[in-house]
Amino acid sequence: MHYMILIYEDESVYGDKNDTPEMQAIVAKHWDLVSDLGDQYKTGAGLAMTSSATTVRTVNGKQTIHDGPFAETREQLGGYYVIEADNLDDAIAVARRVPVRFDGSIEIRPLLHPPGK
Repeated sequence: MHYMILIYEDESVYGDKNDTPEMQAIVAKHWDLVSDLGDQYKTGAGLAMTSSATTVRTVNGKQTIHDGPFAETREQLGGYYVIEADNLDDAIAVARRVPVRFDGSIEIRPLLHPPGK
C-alpha cells in the first residue's frame, strides 16, 4: 500500500529564504532518510514557502484566485513523501523518522488508487 507522509512545520523557523543554513541542514537530513528508505521511497519533495502560494477557492460554484495559502495557520505544509509500506504501523515507523527542526506534525494518509490499479 502507498502512503503519503505530509510534513507540517512553522516555516518561520527557517527564515524567509529556502537557502538558509537551517534549511540546508534539514534538507540534508531528509536526503539521508530517502537514502535509508531505498525502494520503500517512491517520491517526495519540499515545497516553496507559503508566500509563493496561490489558492483557487470555489464558493457556491464561483471560483476566485487568492495569493497565499488556503488558510492562515501556525504550521504550514512544507513537504511530503510517498512511500510503500505493508501497513499503517510500518508507515508510522517511517513517519517517526521524518526530520523536523523544532515542533511540527507528520500526517500519514493512505493513497486511493483508481479501480483496477
